[in-house]
Amino acid sequence: MEITLKRDKKRKHYTLGTLSIEGEPFCSTLEPTWRDIGPGGKGRKVLGKTAIPEGRYPLYVTRSPKFGQWLPLLLHVPQFKGVRIHAGNTAEDTEGCILVGYASDKYPGRLLDSRLWLHRLLRRLGERPEGEMVWITVK
Repeated sequence: MEITLKRDKKRKHYTLGTLSIEGEPFCSTLEPTWRDIGPGGKGRKVLGKTAIPEGRYPLYVTRSPKFGQWLPLLLHVPQFKGVRIHAGNTAEDTEGCILVGYASDKYPGRLLDSRLWLHRLLRRLGERPEGEMVWITVK
């Protein structure tokens, strides 16, 4: 299964994007501020306030000790550990993880119905054929 996160709006205090599954738009995303910290980038990671670097990462659903529930976990993210996809409404609800929900121009920098969209994502991941790898490309 291929998931893509395309960052659409890089703002001073947050980053909004679109999460697609197998090429079909699925939901909106919210992350902390994007800083170009990847190879050759001039940005500097600010602990808890930086979006992950662009790249392609394996994704597994595992039990999160912090959240006490099963959540998607991105592996091998340079300079980051424990990057999850979880529910939240503002950039203050994440320390580098990816939040899912619905973005409305009426509420800039916010996601709505985040728990509902997380539930839908987990259900969709559970519907894939047993043993099929999941990859997420962040760009």
